[in-house]
Amino acid sequence: MAIQTITWMSAFLCLAQVFSMPMPCQLQGQLVRTTHNLLRDMGGHFPLECLQENVFMAFPATSFATSGLSSGAAKAIYETLKNIDTLFGTDELPTMWDQQKLEYFQNIIYRQIEESECMMGSMSSVDTSDYPIRAEGLKTYFGNIAAVLKEKNFSYCAWEVVRKELLYTLEFILKHTSDSLLFSNRT
Repeated sequence: MAIQTITWMSAFLCLAQVFSMPMPCQLQGQLVRTTHNLLRDMGGHFPLECLQENVFMAFPATSFATSGLSSGAAKAIYETLKNIDTLFGTDELPTMWDQQKLEYFQNIIYRQIEESECMMGSMSSVDTSDYPIRAEGLKTYFGNIAAVLKEKNFSYCAWEVVRKELLYTLEFILKHTSDSLLFSNRT
């Protein structure tokens, strides 16, 4: 009986130690990839009937520029996720998209924001003096995206333009700022 009690206590203490370990305050690369893939798959290719609605929006690549420690880029990614969440916070989402994938997409965006919120405060020891410039570029970009949605009354084609822009943004993040993302070692 004593051995069984000691075994259970040891197991409990071991689990308590594991679950009390600090989690890294970093964006999960696999979740960013999953959001990209969901957004890509929920609507298919850009519809031909929406080509005339397609508008050019200057992408703020400099907001994601990395050098040395990439905390500024990580904060830019975090702000991007918050902006995506805001765009999809409306009740006027397209009904032609796969609703299950859309809901999953929204949940993962929210999860990423919640799990990486600590980044905004934890990087105070790292030089992020260029962050206001990055933030201004993102504010302009997402302001333009929101303006297209409003201007076109949240139409299906307006949402397709938004989806195209967000796909490019997420793809850019995955290709050019992967050092700011945490990828698990599992294959």
